[in-house]
Amino acid sequence: MTADERTFVIVGASLAGGKAAETLREEGFTGRVVLVGEEIEPPYERPPLSKGYLTGAEPREQAYLHEPAWWAEQRIELRLGQRATMLDAAAHTVTLDGVEDLRYDRLLLATGSRVRPLRVPGQDLHNVRYLRTLDESDALLADLRDGRAKRVVVVGAGWIGLETAAAARGYGAEVTVVELAELPLHAALGDEVAAHYRDLHRAHGVQFRFGATVQELRGAGGQVGTVLLADGTELPTDLVVVGIGVAPATELAVAAGLEVDDGVLTDACLRTSDPDIYAVGDVARTPSTLVGRPVRVEHWSRALDGGPAAARSMLDQPVEFDPVPFFFTDQYDLGMELRGWVEPGGYERVVYRGDPALVDGKVPEYVAFWLDPGSRVLAGMNVNVWDVGDEVERLVRSGQPVDPGKLADPAVPLADLLS
Repeated sequence: MTADERTFVIVGASLAGGKAAETLREEGFTGRVVLVGEEIEPPYERPPLSKGYLTGAEPREQAYLHEPAWWAEQRIELRLGQRATMLDAAAHTVTLDGVEDLRYDRLLLATGSRVRPLRVPGQDLHNVRYLRTLDESDALLADLRDGRAKRVVVVGAGWIGLETAAAARGYGAEVTVVELAELPLHAALGDEVAAHYRDLHRAHGVQFRFGATVQELRGAGGQVGTVLLADGTELPTDLVVVGIGVAPATELAVAAGLEVDDGVLTDACLRTSDPDIYAVGDVARTPSTLVGRPVRVEHWSRALDGGPAAARSMLDQPVEFDPVPFFFTDQYDLGMELRGWVEPGGYERVVYRGDPALVDGKVPEYVAFWLDPGSRVLAGMNVNVWDVGDEVERLVRSGQPVDPGKLADPAVPLADLLS
């Protein structure tokens, strides 16, 4: 079979899937490329959904990877609004909507993740929203921009929850965040740095209910009106936004008998346990030299860089996908980039280059570093400090011990800390 006769199918018209399809054509693949997506939207980026688009700073169309006509020009078949319901690895077929069998020579799983639902009485009331898709962002934006949501309760103080809280405050809504932990972003950042995000949001008028869980959502006429907490507290609201995490969409992989463990397991080439099936993005758990074991990273950069890597691997080009995990956020006037990997209780201390304290509500400029007992940099986060990302990544990737005093001294260039 020649390359012109092969069919490559990508399940998941996501950023990762779209970049993979784009790269296949850039690398000269002339066979059939089919991109299957459950949503009716062509591939788009998700960060604007809780950042630029939701705040009104960016137009909706800016989220799209390409203009709709581009896909046809590149002879990439978009099968939008269709769900892959079964994957038969032995037959090399994926079933769409339970009726159409699509044969593939090689297949890429870019199915991403699904939101974890809030399972309490009243969960189906109107204006209980999630934020994972573009249409969900449309609906949330309409509520906030039109002033219908004057009181907002956010369940979950993770990245999505805090970005949504910041956007809602920008529209003048009263915002209360309900979180089981004692600090926002605690699992991601630890006590020290998480406290800065608590203080940032409090300075902008956000109320927190820490150590709290939702017992019930109540309302009248099908509309949510009250959030009842387990301790009996009642929070009046016009809108509830749930952001309590996501789970990898591994249903197809499980059906196909692939190796799955908190994501589809792949090698460094992004190949699964089946040699003709690859996985990338939120759904994939890939080897990490930095962490020392396979990890699943739910970050935009993983899709942006992973899609092209998967495409090249499908074309039998040499690939070793082993990036340093990267994440960014924008909240109010805070811009942040985080590189590295920190687990709860997995670091000894945090060293700051600059003062992270809020003064009169103004966000300072600083870099935070998480160090292990051997003074190696596990992760670095630059807040409103730019053009240091490469140096931070080199510190993280090097695995070399550093002098904490010099690390904290802005007069010492970060590049000088590496031998």
